[in-house]
Amino acid sequence: MAVAIIIFIATLALIVWQPRGLGIGYSATAGALAALAAGVITPSNIPEVWHIVWNATLTFVALIVISLVLNEAGFFKFAALHVGEWGGGSSKRLFVMIILLGAAISAIFANDGAALILTPIVLEMLLALGFSATASFAFVMASGFIADTGSLPFVVSNLVNIVSADYFHIGFISFAAVMVPVDLVSVAASTGALFLFFRRHISRDYSRDALQRPASAITDHPTFRAGWVVLAVLLAGYFVADPLGVPISAIAGAGAVVLLLVAGRHHLPWRRNRQSEEGEADIDALRILRGAPWQIVIFSLGMYLVVFGLRNEGLTRYLTDLIRTLAAHGTAANALGVGFIVAVLSAIMNNMPTVLIGALSIHAAGSGAHQTLVSAYANVIGADLGPKITPIGSLATLLWLHVLERKGVHVGWGTYFKNGVILTLPVLLVTLLALTLTVSL
Repeated sequence: MAVAIIIFIATLALIVWQPRGLGIGYSATAGALAALAAGVITPSNIPEVWHIVWNATLTFVALIVISLVLNEAGFFKFAALHVGEWGGGSSKRLFVMIILLGAAISAIFANDGAALILTPIVLEMLLALGFSATASFAFVMASGFIADTGSLPFVVSNLVNIVSADYFHIGFISFAAVMVPVDLVSVAASTGALFLFFRRHISRDYSRDALQRPASAITDHPTFRAGWVVLAVLLAGYFVADPLGVPISAIAGAGAVVLLLVAGRHHLPWRRNRQSEEGEADIDALRILRGAPWQIVIFSLGMYLVVFGLRNEGLTRYLTDLIRTLAAHGTAANALGVGFIVAVLSAIMNNMPTVLIGALSIHAAGSGAHQTLVSAYANVIGADLGPKITPIGSLATLLWLHVLERKGVHVGWGTYFKNGVILTLPVLLVTLLALTLTVSL
């Protein structure tokens, strides 16, 4: 057990710190190889883990590709500028609307897309409006926070959602039936908490005349229009594919391929000479495809193999016993207990390994069909919201902080932790209570 714990801690340290830019996939692979060499996992665990993570990982990659293509076409900037106009010159109204926009993007494009794509656009808009550094910090923190707390409604809204839903065989429709109302409560609680926390920093008004017209953000009209169609088809496809047993990665992957073809049409032999005549933007689809988070594929397999080492050595047994006890005390104790335990573990050791540790422990607890589902949903909520407590809680937060640094915005880990604890804990409590009510109806 000691060897499994040491390998896990060393692997996680490499992933968080990324010495000399070492990719997270390589770090996770090194951990998996160490676990295999030490005998804490066996070769038979590899296909077992791949069966758990393949659908989630490929869906995540496809959604990020879709987000990157639409971002190049000006889709998200178009939406943000519309929100700027709808703010009507009131900073407080704009603050709330940016939060709601972030929640919508997170629900459809996953939390990573919302945090990494929306944040630079919001910063650019705030700069144009002449907001102070203090006010800009409030908007930036809100954008990053809602990306995770608004990622509950659909299976595709967060990578951990997909992992947990696949593990417990929860279909897209069943998941949405429970988590959409829970997400609405989470978004409302997040909006209220963020507004109360930052209200003194967002008191000034702004002039809408300083903003670009939304239409000016569109750089590629065919791709922009195709994006709306693809999104509509994707949402319908998720619901239709669910009863047919079609994996969501196939639906998301098809959407990504269509958008890549539309965006890369200029590079087709019969289109090359038409680019300058039409004056359309040249979106490099191959560059986007190369820039997709392929490291996540390797990371998912490697990191979860390291987690399997913890299970094989019996470490998850303690969590299993605790979950079994919580389930025996009823739905409320189960939901609140599992949710807070997973949230704390996610904050300490990252939500990606935590969600699988939680799933393995819940499955082993064998608390009956109803309580197992309650625990599974609480596991998702804890793994989605808990990472907001610390900067290392999720890879999305670490990447988000990196993006801010490149934009000249520094958020210290101490500042992040102080804000994260104050904002996350009440939102987590309210959201878990909403889950308790929803599954009890």
